[in-house]
This record gives sequence, C-alpha cells and structure tokens, in this order.
Amino acid sequence: MDHIQKRILELKNETLELRRHFHMNPELGFQEFQTADKIENFLQDIGLKTTRMTQTGVVAVLDSGRPGPCLMLRADMDGLPVTEETDLPYKSRNKGVMHACGHDAHMAMLLTAAKVLKENKAPVTGKIKFVFQPNEEIAGAIHMIEDGVLENPKVDAAMGLHVWTPVDSGKIAITPGPVMGGLDVFKITIHGKGGHTGVPEDAVDPVIAAANLIQTAQIIQTREISNLKATVIMFGKIKGGTKSNIIPDKVELEGSIRFLYPGGPESEEKPTQRFIRIAEQVCLTHRCTCDIDIIHENIPLINHAEMTALARETALDVFPSEKDLIDNQTIASEDFSEFSRQVPGVFVFLGAGNDALGANLSHHHPKFNIDETILPKGVEMLVRSAFHFFEKADQLSFLKQNQKERVK
Repeated sequence: MDHIQKRILELKNETLELRRHFHMNPELGFQEFQTADKIENFLQDIGLKTTRMTQTGVVAVLDSGRPGPCLMLRADMDGLPVTEETDLPYKSRNKGVMHACGHDAHMAMLLTAAKVLKENKAPVTGKIKFVFQPNEEIAGAIHMIEDGVLENPKVDAAMGLHVWTPVDSGKIAITPGPVMGGLDVFKITIHGKGGHTGVPEDAVDPVIAAANLIQTAQIIQTREISNLKATVIMFGKIKGGTKSNIIPDKVELEGSIRFLYPGGPESEEKPTQRFIRIAEQVCLTHRCTCDIDIIHENIPLINHAEMTALARETALDVFPSEKDLIDNQTIASEDFSEFSRQVPGVFVFLGAGNDALGANLSHHHPKFNIDETILPKGVEMLVRSAFHFFEKADQLSFLKQNQKERVK
C-alpha cells in the first residue's frame, strides 16, 4: 500500500461523515445554501481559497505554482423533491427532499480528494479546479459555464464521477463515446371543443386525440430511427377533464424524449422534430389544434477518447482486477455533458450496488441508498486520475493543440 492509498483510508471515516451529513441535510437546486457553507468551510480549512458562483456553486483552485494545464474535477450538490422512505439513522431531515441520486457521495469524495491532493501536490504541474455544481437535476451546468466556471484559470479538461447502483460495488465503468442520453422535455396542450359524452358528434374530443398521439409517437423509435440508435419517448403526465360525462376543451400531456447519439435534437435523426410533426398531424386529423412547448434540457454526454483512455489506465491501478473495469451506457441524462461539450471530458460510473445491503434500487427511488464501502475507491480514482493527467499531459494531443493556440 502506497502513501496515497494509506492516507485515503485514514480519511475513510471523515469521508463517510461528510456523505452522511449531506444526506441528512439535502437541499434542492439553487437552494443548496447550507451545503455550500459546509463545502466552503471544509475547503478553506485545508488552505484553499473559495469562490461562490451561480448562486450556490463553490469553486476552489489548487495551484501548483508551476506552469501547466488546468484539470477540472466536478461534483454535483442538489437533492431531489423526494420524500425518503428509509430507516437509516442518517435519513433526510428535510421533509420532501432527499439525496436519492448519490450527489451526497460525490461531494464527500471530491472534498476528500481535494484534501489529499492539497497535501500531495508535488505531481501536479499546473492547476486543479474543484467545482461543486448546483442544480444538476435541472441543467445547472450551463449556468455555471455562462458565469465563467471554465475560465480564470481556463479549464483544459474535465472529469466527473457518479456512484451507480446498477453497477455492482467493486467495479467501475468507463466507456468511450456516448455514455448518457440527451434529454428534451415536452408539454403539449391539445385544444378541442367541449361537450356532452352523450352527444360526442357536437364536440371535438381532445381525449381521443391525446390517446392517438401517445400511441402514434412510438413509431419514431420503432419505424423511423434505427434501433441501433437508442431513442426513448415517454409520456409521464396526462391531465384533462372534470367529470366522466363531460368532454373537456383541452388535454395536457407531458413527457420526455431521450437519445443516445451525438447531436441529439440537431442530429440527422432529429427525434424532437419528428415528434413535433406527428403531434401536429395527429391533432389535425382529429380536428384539434395543439400548443407544443419543448425544453432542451440536456445534450448527450460523450466521453473524449484520450480522457477515457487515461481514466481507464488509472482504474487499472485503483481496482484489483481488469474484470472490475467494465463498460456502461444509459439513456438517463446528466448535465456534465455541457462541460464535456466545451472541453475534453470523461464521466465515470463507480459501482455502488449491493443486494445484501439493500443498495440495489434505481436512482431517484425513495429508498435509494449506496454501498458506502466504495467511497475510498472513488476518492482514489479522483486523486490518481489527476496525477495521471499531469503525468501524461505532454502526450495528450488536445493539450498540444491548446498550447499552440495560446502561443498564437
């Protein structure tokens, strides 16, 4: 055991306490005020200067004092509007809010990694920017980018790590290319003409138009886009009507369009444009009109080839067997994609699933929990990835290109 691994294990209880503190005190996006205070105090106590950004975001920079690139390590901060249904001694104290996605663990691991890197900065030839990002669940990353998180110092590469219960604890998934889906959220209001259910011919029924639209939209991913290009259209909400014998004036539909390929809504597949076409034509067929509101929430998360290779090499040093390194893709979305669109990035899934501990439920479930024994491995992955990044900096083609552009 080398001194880095030994130090991380010495800090195991502190990492655990941090994770449980955040779990007990979850806050929604852009409301993470107590969370930000805790993060700032910790970073300042280890000798790092902190900056508040984008309301509740916290940023700190470790400067080696030597010239070189800047690596960004990012953790998300926000909880979810979920009422926790566990009996854990550290369950949420905030009614209706829960860390049901693992962001509590992300903050704890990055804080410990910052401490270890601050104590062992000799291998760092450049800067490390620690970014604690608010509101990941509703695309907070783009706001941090607009506020300048990738500047001063200018970020050259980025890494994010997510605990993942679909992957068994003791394993890690690092995959090149698309790893998480893009996400468009839609709301459609179908307008008809109300009336009596006993005289439907005198009305224009938006209910049957809505039913037809829900069915017909499914042809997009089964008949119009290759099944090798993952596309999922889901309706999550239907609202309409006041009484069983009244045809309503309108029906509201809400749902999501997810896709796992570069370009997303602007790609040649154009899933969202196809969806709009079908919605308008179905409504026209039923003599209805519709209002369509689309929010482009997340773009697909695509891992950069060189950063992925670097992370995979690091994982082979952190995990005991090559069999522990696997591939993983999911249609779920993550706004780290905004960072990786701007700079070469890699997003890693740290296995946290353990049936014996009940850590086998999907993210966002009210009984969600993780196998906490994996926290030191996550810390080590962050620390050694940073060391490896600077060690390999002169071999990374995108850094060479960045250097040429800066010289110009």
